[in-house]
Amino acid sequence: MRLPDEPDILPQINIVPMIDVIFAILTFFIMSTLTLTKSEGLPVNLPKASTAQRQQVPTKITITVDAKGVISVNRQAIAVDGLAEKLRTLIGAESEALVIINADDQVGHGQVVAVMDRVRQVKGAKLAIATQKQ
Repeated sequence: MRLPDEPDILPQINIVPMIDVIFAILTFFIMSTLTLTKSEGLPVNLPKASTAQRQQVPTKITITVDAKGVISVNRQAIAVDGLAEKLRTLIGAESEALVIINADDQVGHGQVVAVMDRVRQVKGAKLAIATQKQ
């Protein structure tokens, strides 16, 4: 039984906590998706090629030549002269490995050829050049 001077209180649903929970879940999914992306090598601007194909080999070694000409093997900086020896160490007992050259679009042709020459000196190294699909 209601008293006559009691005001009518309308039932309300407070959705602010629900919105907070949804934003927290959304943030979790965004952050977890960013950590799932696999980055091979250092970020460079790859040249474009319309005939680019994906290579499937169990062992991959990534050589990156950035816009400043710095050479890295699996994200570790190295001089051109030590490149062949480093590749021999990484390939080791494996029969073959795919060596992917990620050269920035601005890098000179001569430097890329020098890196390719060092890779060809290593037995079992299959050479590939990374490009972007047009």
